[in-house]
Amino acid sequence: MAGHSKWATTKHKKAVIDAKRGKLFAKLIKNIEVAARTGGGDPAGNPTLFDAIQKAKKTSVPNDNIDRAVKRGSGVEAGGASYEALVYEGYAPGGVALYIECLTDNKNRAVMEVRTALTRNGGSMADSGSVAYLFNRKGQVVVPKAQESGEANEDSLLEIVLEAGAEEVEDLGESFEVISEATDVVAVRTALQEAGLDYDSAEVTFVPSMEVQLDADGARKMMRIIDALEDCDDVQNVFSNADVSDEVLAELEEDD
Repeated sequence: MAGHSKWATTKHKKAVIDAKRGKLFAKLIKNIEVAARTGGGDPAGNPTLFDAIQKAKKTSVPNDNIDRAVKRGSGVEAGGASYEALVYEGYAPGGVALYIECLTDNKNRAVMEVRTALTRNGGSMADSGSVAYLFNRKGQVVVPKAQESGEANEDSLLEIVLEAGAEEVEDLGESFEVISEATDVVAVRTALQEAGLDYDSAEVTFVPSMEVQLDADGARKMMRIIDALEDCDDVQNVFSNADVSDEVLAELEEDD
């Protein structure tokens, strides 16, 4: 779990550093539209929309873009597309399992882009169900240690989130990762807000039950394949069961 979490955090930072802001903004806006269409345009009564908006704001998506996405999704403003949620499963080199979430208005384009990204980088598509069983659907809230009120403390954080349904808290270095059942993520986020603690993201994620340890070469191949998938317009999230140690991560950082 820790390796997966650190890998996911590193990938998030890398995406920002690589300045893929246009694609990232588009994916966050798409999430907002779908959330508004599914549960209505009022964030107060639609927790999924609330969290999608918060994530977009944390990533510096302009407020005007966010407002228009809510209006399009809720039908107040014309121009919203009809997106379909799809999941594809695959393998990266070394037998690493991949669980790929898409939102698309063109299923044929989505599957072609995913297959191309995989096969061109040494991976392959997998049959439906052959990878999904390796992942558990969980709630994930990331809490930065640096807070306006001072440094967040793991013990006090545990006291706040355990009553709300949290299962564990992982130390990621500059932040804490709070894991819960997927159905408890809103309760955990709400408990943090009521305690006056800021958070970076609150969402449903997929945590691997079994991990594949990667060396530096395997991690480089993994990074290439995830970069290729994340570069696809229809791909929203990529989850893997790769475990990358701190030592290997340090070696990869030297490559940059």
